[in-house]
Amino acid sequence: MSKQRGTAPERDENTSDEPTDRPAAPTEQEVFDILSNRRRRYALYALLNDDTTTIGSLAERIAAWENDCTVDEVTSTERKRVYTALQQSHLPKLERTGLVSFDRETGRVHPTDTVDEMDIYLEVVSEEQLSWDQYYLGLSAVAVGIVVAIWLGLPPFRALSPLLWMTFVVGLFAVSAAIHNYRSANLDAASEPPEVSRRS
Repeated sequence: MSKQRGTAPERDENTSDEPTDRPAAPTEQEVFDILSNRRRRYALYALLNDDTTTIGSLAERIAAWENDCTVDEVTSTERKRVYTALQQSHLPKLERTGLVSFDRETGRVHPTDTVDEMDIYLEVVSEEQLSWDQYYLGLSAVAVGIVVAIWLGLPPFRALSPLLWMTFVVGLFAVSAAIHNYRSANLDAASEPPEVSRRS
């Protein structure tokens, strides 16, 4: 019996040391697992702009993004649905991976320094949506293809003047930039989902 009592504290000490031995930043696999869920992405979007918030405010903002409305238009049912999911699942998971600290008694949610490093992942990870950097990369590839085709004198491109083709390419970039600028200028972080209109 005395031996068993002597070994029990050793197991407790080892298990209590596990959280402190955990790496400061989540692994890449953990990052993509976290970001595979839209609500967790939205929570991180919100925390990137809010140093400290409450689970209630977070639930309202996420519910507004999910239902494409303002925070004032969120119903109690929509808010409660998000609140429950955050409290029971998403915030504990974000806390376990070292991204937030969540005080269950006060409901305060505070991002850790690691959240700032997630911005690059939030830029490229989304559901069925092409990010602006990918769009411009593709548009540049199209422009290079047109230039090469003109140089080689390929039949479809010989029919029109190179100046007209260049005007077309410049026009594509101009229209794309105008749309990008318009969407960025009209972004309302409190009422519009970040994945619909992403800050440039």
